[in-house]
This record gives sequence, structure tokens and C-alpha cells, in this order.
Amino acid sequence: MKIVLISTYELGRQPFGLASPAAWLRARGHQLTCLDLARETLDDTAIRTAELIAFYVPMHTATRLAVALINPIREANSDVHICFYGLYAPVNEEYLRGLGVGTILGGEFESGLESLAKRLSQNGSDSNGNAVQAEPVISLARQKFQVPDRVGMTPLANYARVIMPDGEHRIAGSTEASRGCKHLCRHCPIVPVYNGAFRVVERDVVLQDIRQQVAAGAKHITFGDPDFFNGPSHALSIVEAMHREFPELTYDVTIKIEHLLKLDAQLTNLRDTGCLFVTSAVESVNDTVLEKFDKGHTRADFLAVVTRFRDLGLTLLPTFVPFTPWTTLEGYLDLLDVIAEQGLFENVAPVQLAIRLLIPAGSRLLELPDVGAMLEPFDSAALMFPWRHEDARVDALCRSVSDLVQRGETLKLTRTEIFSHIQRAARVASGNKEALSVVSSSKPSKAVPFLDEPWYCCAEPMSDQFVSIGAPKKQAAKTEQFV
Repeated sequence: MKIVLISTYELGRQPFGLASPAAWLRARGHQLTCLDLARETLDDTAIRTAELIAFYVPMHTATRLAVALINPIREANSDVHICFYGLYAPVNEEYLRGLGVGTILGGEFESGLESLAKRLSQNGSDSNGNAVQAEPVISLARQKFQVPDRVGMTPLANYARVIMPDGEHRIAGSTEASRGCKHLCRHCPIVPVYNGAFRVVERDVVLQDIRQQVAAGAKHITFGDPDFFNGPSHALSIVEAMHREFPELTYDVTIKIEHLLKLDAQLTNLRDTGCLFVTSAVESVNDTVLEKFDKGHTRADFLAVVTRFRDLGLTLLPTFVPFTPWTTLEGYLDLLDVIAEQGLFENVAPVQLAIRLLIPAGSRLLELPDVGAMLEPFDSAALMFPWRHEDARVDALCRSVSDLVQRGETLKLTRTEIFSHIQRAARVASGNKEALSVVSSSKPSKAVPFLDEPWYCCAEPMSDQFVSIGAPKKQAAKTEQFV
């Protein structure tokens, strides 16, 4: 049958969420078109002739962009069966069903897509989504993965690149060695689907995927695992084998502060096998907020990891959710002071200082009594529970910081320069009229490698402005502060 898989945005990466199921579906003889609408426009012919269109929705913005396409697709092809798959599909099942989505797949979705395609081939499509779905809405079954099929996808050169301190731009590929997560952080969108489970992608499959991307020009690989050290032996065996085969290839990973402390002995393995940087979702330097998030680390733990990375010569890229219901102006200034004191101006993408907590359906944050009391009713169209800070100055500062970040990027200011503007704005917002014009630090700050489309998580938009489908790369990158 004719199938179209669509990704609306996947953090500037060539979507693994298209390439992996493409291998399963093509192996069963289906005629497949993969569209990444962050880099290309809709193929009208493919849409009009498709029997199944499946949207990959791993994050909040991707879901909202996909929802906006349902009606235009229905107008072009009223008989097509529409499926949503990925993390944000099952938690928004009721809303999506109401929009006429016929199949919802979360967790390990490849086998579900394969089953759906077989079922529709045999029984025909129910375009209105009224038939009972045969596939589980959430599957945590252990799959035998296939090597992702990246044939016909937008070339890697059109995706995010690694910017090196010397100005070199490296083409970056991406893959996954595992899915899900062992941990239950309250604000994380993975938890409502995987609930503490994680699944590995077979080592040989990962290495084969890396080989094909190196052949396509990749000089760097981003591992998209929620936490690379959920299965440390599995993860390290992959990068060790990769380094032996491609000693010049660099890579980056995402790892919890908790794991970086517990598996300290393995950090040299990362460094020595070509790890350029480690992204870690620090979220806050306030222990009360970290406890609310159930992050499993403290402020002191974060500072210990910063020191350890500096000693080892590894680069840490911390990410934050600085605007929460528990944020105070003093607490925000404290975060900036910690970044300044540790000389992390260049390590922190400026947009990380503008992130506002997103509370989606199914969030473990809803377990907290004080959260329930502050939320407005669930906004189905926005896919979140709206909230306002009790101190209007905090929300105003969030908007100001977001504006400063966007203006700074437009003017091509350095990260340190943008940080300085943010620090002054925060001091003024707090009533400190003696705003500092110079950022002070007791630690040296230096340029670090980073992807030109940074990693974001758990953020709520301060407006409803989203990029249009097919928008230029830089424009698309700006909105993904709203994951």
C-alpha cells in the first residue's frame, strides 16, 4: 500500500523516527514516502494518493505542527487513514481521536505501524477513525530492530552541524542506541509512556546505521537516547567499536547528572572515544525545584560534575528549565550567578535561559498538590495545562529573556554577550538598579563545540507563534525552545 511518514520537526536531525519504521515497512513491500517538513514541503502527489499517512510526534511542537496539517490533508485526500505515533500521541489520544486520527501508537511503534499497514491492506481504511484499533496504544514489547532505511531522505548536509571552537562546521548524523528511561522525573514527557522502562537497539543495528551516515558525509554522530547511560555497558560497547572503526568520528550524548556521578570511572572512556560534549538536563540549581522534578541530583551534584568535567577536559552542556511555578526573581539571579561563577557562558545555549515549564497531559507533576491548585483547565488545542506565576514579574522576565535571546541571535552576538544582556535584565527586574554591565567569573570561559540547533526539553511557549511547514532551518530552530 502507499504510505507517507511525516516528521514536522526533530531537533534539527534527520529523523530516526522516519528512517527506522521505513525499514520495517519497505521490507514488507509497501510503497513509502518519507517527508521531513522541517526541511522540505509537502509532496502533494504523495498526499493525494496515500492510503495511510502517519505523523511522528516525539515532542510538543512537532505535535502541534502535525495537528495543523490534519484538515489540509483531509481536504486533499478524504479517504486516507491518519495515524499519530511517538511520545506525544498516546498522552493526547482523546484529543487526536476527536480530530479523526484513526490510530495512536506510543512506545515501540515500528511493529505497530507494520501491523497497521497489514491490517489496512487486508481490510481497507476507515478514514474517520471509527474502527476499534487493533494495535496497542502503548507498546513496550521488545522488538528486534532493523537498520534504519534513510534512502530518499533529505541529505545530512541540510541538517544541524557541529560548530567547533575553531569555526569548523561538521556534518552531523544521528541515531539511537536506546529508548525510554529508567527514571521517573516528574516533568519528563517520556515517563507517561515508558513508566521507567527502557529498550535497547541492537549494537550491530546501531553500528550499521552509523556506517551508512558516515558514507553519506557525517563527521559527527548525535546519540538521541534520552539517557545514554541507562544501559552503560551497551552504550560504551557501541562507542568503543565506533571509535575503532572511525577514529576521527566525534559524537555527543545526553546523560543525567546522577549517572555522571555514579559512573564517573566511565567518563574517560567517553573522552577517549571521541565524545565532543555531554548534554545534561540539569533543569535548576535550586534544590527545592529539583526535588519537585524528582531529578535525582542536587545543586552540589551539578557543581561536582562541572568540576570533574573541567579536570578531565570534557565539555558539559547543561540545559535548564529556569521558569517554573516555584521560580523567584532571586532564584533566577542565582542561576545566572552560578553560570557566571563557573564560567559556563559559552556552554549554555542562550535559549536555555528562557525556557518555561510545560505541563502536558499525563505529567507526574500533576501528582503534586500545589501544582493542581495553580493550573488552569487543560487546553486540548495547546496540548498542555496553562499556568501563571503568582508573581507577574517572573512571567514578564521570561518574555523579556526570550526577546533578548531572539534579538541576540539576529544580531549574531556571542553566547557570553547575550548572557550579559540577560543578566542585566534580570537584575533590573529584581529591582537592582545597579545592573552589572560586565559579567564576572572566577573560572575561565572558552569557546566549546555545540550543535547549531540546540537540545531543548519541557518548555511551554509564551505565544502561539509557530514556524510554517518548510520554514528555513534557522527559523525552525528558534521555535523548538517550545518542546
